[in-house]
Amino acid sequence: MSISLRLPQVPDLHEPPEEADAEGCIQCQMGSKLVLFVTGNCHWRCDYCPLSETRRDIDNMFANERQCDNFDEVIEEARAMRATGAGITGGDPLMARERTLEGIRRLKAEFGSSFHLHMYTSIPFRPEGADEFAEAGLDEIRFHFLDLEAEQYRQTIAACSAAGISTGVELPCEPDKESELFELLETLRGFEVSFLNLNELEITVGNIDNMELRGFNLSTEITAGAAGSSELALALRDRVMAAERGEPDPLDGELREPYGYHLKFCTSVYKDAGQLRRRFLRRGEATIAPHETLTEDATLMFGAVYSSEEDQAAWIDEIIEQTDLPRRFMLWDAENGRIELPLVVAETIAEDVETAVAMVEVTPTFERMEVTLVWLNDNGQ
Repeated sequence: MSISLRLPQVPDLHEPPEEADAEGCIQCQMGSKLVLFVTGNCHWRCDYCPLSETRRDIDNMFANERQCDNFDEVIEEARAMRATGAGITGGDPLMARERTLEGIRRLKAEFGSSFHLHMYTSIPFRPEGADEFAEAGLDEIRFHFLDLEAEQYRQTIAACSAAGISTGVELPCEPDKESELFELLETLRGFEVSFLNLNELEITVGNIDNMELRGFNLSTEITAGAAGSSELALALRDRVMAAERGEPDPLDGELREPYGYHLKFCTSVYKDAGQLRRRFLRRGEATIAPHETLTEDATLMFGAVYSSEEDQAAWIDEIIEQTDLPRRFMLWDAENGRIELPLVVAETIAEDVETAVAMVEVTPTFERMEVTLVWLNDNGQ
């Protein structure tokens, strides 16, 4: 008998970063960026917001999957995954402006100037605020244009660029906004941006009702992407790339001047299966215990012998005596009432002991979510 919470398998669509990609994108593709969720609060209620009810409009901070009460815990998580930088998100980080600035300063002080920090915001803050973020150590900023209205962000974008912050725009590619998005390509010619990132529009638990009202369906069974989003994003990207190469637009045959910024498209599958998997692998490699095995699926696997608190020391002594397994290859897990040990040892002794023995698989995250439990004898059923 087995119990499994495993999600459907999807391919790791990791591709080498493009030469013109923003540094934040390059590090995300490596899986080396900490995700710093500063707050769930936001001025706006975009109908496509993917946040779940456990984070939306709640003023909690997370570092990756770990809820944190202070930046000491954020730094611990960054060390646990050997992070090379952090992406600061929300909600909107500017809804907790002082906390965000503190986080930027603390991370730069702890890890040095090369620790790359990028931030997302939908708020066109006062231009003089750009210097404060630059002085704190922010390297890159990505603006989310509300309702695709660009003009209100022009001065803030110019100020960020002038302050030395790499500046760009990041948006979901809404399939019913084709004309507006093609128009935005032209509008951005007059903005001081170095990149435009388009993300495949995702249908999630947090936005499914709104997406159904707009008539969006999933594009395939293995992705959260909305049908039509990917095709539109690729057409937009092809226009910018063709202009850069001095070639006619593949859609209408027109020859356009280069746009002056890089357009990157990120699919839903890649963000969920590629970047997340590589981040999990990185954290697993950094935190793996002697008795664990890191799988190709970026999970940790080990054996478990179940015991009471009173009997666990005796069980450990017995296992050492019978198998010659060094004590450092065993760990008492008081919360789950089990002794963790190498899976091969658990499989060897499973039929010879009068207690439950199992194969366990967990995510290499702070909370170590259990995704698979397989009993190796009848005592656990």
